[in-house]
Amino acid sequence: MDTIYSYQSLYSFTYSVFKHIGCNHADAITATKALLAADVRGIDSHGVARLSGYVRLWEAGRINSHPHIYIKHETPSTAVVDGDAGLGLVVAPHAMQIAIDKADKVGTGWVSVCNSNHFGIAGYHAMMALPHDMIGIAMTNASALVAPTFSIERMLGTNPIAVAIPAGREEPFIADMATTTAANGKLEILQRKNAEAPLGWVQTKEGNSSANASELKNGGALLPLGSDREHGSHKGYALGSIVDIFSAVLSGASYGPWAPPFPAYVPMPENMPGSGLGHFFGAMRIDAFRTADEFKQHIDNWLRRFRNAKPAEGHEKVLVPGDPEREIEAIRMKDGIPVVESVVNDLNAVAARFNLELK
Repeated sequence: MDTIYSYQSLYSFTYSVFKHIGCNHADAITATKALLAADVRGIDSHGVARLSGYVRLWEAGRINSHPHIYIKHETPSTAVVDGDAGLGLVVAPHAMQIAIDKADKVGTGWVSVCNSNHFGIAGYHAMMALPHDMIGIAMTNASALVAPTFSIERMLGTNPIAVAIPAGREEPFIADMATTTAANGKLEILQRKNAEAPLGWVQTKEGNSSANASELKNGGALLPLGSDREHGSHKGYALGSIVDIFSAVLSGASYGPWAPPFPAYVPMPENMPGSGLGHFFGAMRIDAFRTADEFKQHIDNWLRRFRNAKPAEGHEKVLVPGDPEREIEAIRMKDGIPVVESVVNDLNAVAARFNLELK
């Protein structure tokens, strides 16, 4: 059975954990907000369920809790940022702010990041651009769990892409998706519930389709978006590759099968070609293309038309990317955030480690 916690309760606990691993006050706040954005938006796999994983990475010496984040190279519209092995939850907002600042000055800003770690949900970082009348873009490479089309070898991560587009009277367009048929976190949720995975999510180590949510532990692999060649997996493979190149090859992070694994117990790959995980961020000022008011008038028209599209039989309404997460956020900020028993147990173990209490 799930336990319900208020946002403030999880916020206080998470902030205390980040402080205990050595984050300063500002970084602990930044990391906490970024992490809990996943829980309030219903992306349970990337919120407090990951907190114990960050602690283990810190204990293994793979996360620097007081990083010196700096720009290695820049032009008026671009930058390469070194995260100094910091929490991706801290490095990513810092880098996205650089992209926003550059866009404010010259119209667009593009930042590639190396030497970072898992940064939570991509959508949180892309959404930072919305209050500035900018389009935000965020992506990251990740642990190699995905087999390319026609392969049985793990070569790519789930490599998400997020795009946030501001609107006027309508709610904004916010797309946040893995480039796999399903993110690894969804498999983890199924494992906690002892449930099967839909066919098309994973394959066995021999390359056969599987419904076993624990297949990765047996040497299997996640599948690219599309699941197989006949259903377009080559397109998901291409999208994941683009994210890997923009995030890691461009920045100097480790890419492909050399991307650092999130579980602290998994050995680091040998002969890594770069530093840490990589991210890529973009910010585009609307008025670099057309006036913000004119754009908002038309994007509102676009959003209303799609939201009012005729639904298929059995469906109440048509959704625009970002609508389900916004609806869940409204509910969870009011009624609380459900946390499954196995994650509660993990959080209680973290609480005991730092002499804290989860209320």
